[in-house]
Amino acid sequence: MKVLFVASVFYHLTTFHVPYMRLLQSKGYEVWAAADGNSELKALLEEKGVRCINVAFSRSPLSASNFKAYQQMKQLLREQEFELVHVHTPVAAFLTRLAFSGQKKGKILYTAHGFHFYEGAPKKNWYIFYNAEKMARKWTDGLIVMNSEDHRNAMKLGFRKDEVFYVHGVGVDIPNYSKSDSEIERIKKELDIKPDSLIISFVAELNDNKNHQFLLRNWKVIVEECPRAVLLLIGTGDKEAEWRQYIEDNKLLNVKVLGYRNDVPEILKVTDIVTLLSKREGLPKSIMEAMAYKIPCIVTDTRGLRDLINDGENGFVVPHEDDVRIQQAFIDMLQDVKLRQSMGERGYELVQPYAIDRVLKEYELIYRKYLNFNSIEKE
Repeated sequence: MKVLFVASVFYHLTTFHVPYMRLLQSKGYEVWAAADGNSELKALLEEKGVRCINVAFSRSPLSASNFKAYQQMKQLLREQEFELVHVHTPVAAFLTRLAFSGQKKGKILYTAHGFHFYEGAPKKNWYIFYNAEKMARKWTDGLIVMNSEDHRNAMKLGFRKDEVFYVHGVGVDIPNYSKSDSEIERIKKELDIKPDSLIISFVAELNDNKNHQFLLRNWKVIVEECPRAVLLLIGTGDKEAEWRQYIEDNKLLNVKVLGYRNDVPEILKVTDIVTLLSKREGLPKSIMEAMAYKIPCIVTDTRGLRDLINDGENGFVVPHEDDVRIQQAFIDMLQDVKLRQSMGERGYELVQPYAIDRVLKEYELIYRKYLNFNSIEKE
């Protein structure tokens, strides 16, 4: 028996879905994956026993390559029989559901990691993505959502209550660690940061949606009030060159663009504040990881972010593009160590339901609705 995972790129699957692939493998299923992108990430999945297929998905719904991707998915689904197809990311999910719509066997499960239509979204998002999801609803057996706004919108799409599953994200590891002064000193030295610095980590792809510009344009004011503050931009993306040039042109002090890092847990050990200022989110793993490390967060008033951060409790939630409010939020938190500690402790309490072990149990219950685990486990 086979299960297929589908996403626009292999990066998405390796970042978020390996625990669920392993769960299904442990139940006796052969797991396949279809996506585009990095061959090294594809190889990483193959090392874990996942059969991988390259499909020419584009994130842009109007890209001509998506017609080829549709044909590839149509052929794959004609040649292989899957008991369940679990789709992710909007365009890949739509094309796969369309390609699967004529199949007589198998079920389709869709995880929405943040609908592209949301409160405050551009009208074109509602026109394109809402109507696409409305159309694809009839090809979808189950829908998984991760935040309250998406749950409400799922009901508007016409799903029955027993077809929509509200889960605690993709799960996060809750570390059991202690950090010594010598370890903190070592990590800061490796990052070329002074020992008494206060570190703000912004872990996100460098693109328009993540909205780094909101913080960068206010950074001078923040660092004037808190000269020990250091901002780390962790990630890559199509805006990297532009942000580097902006930092140089505006002579912004204490900002480091670190690019892609595979040692984010190490960096979190020396981080005082985590920030994410996105215009659109599903339920961001970077914020859950910060909470798991007892780090307070400063976020925008965005779906998914406000599901995790309670303003004044485990961080600050600032209105979009409110320069005065974001400046004050960072200054207040940077200048008050007791506030950071109390907010970090509260965040740790609030993140417990999002622990990977608990979320795996949520997914197992969902998978049991569509897969015959019991018969396989007896074999």
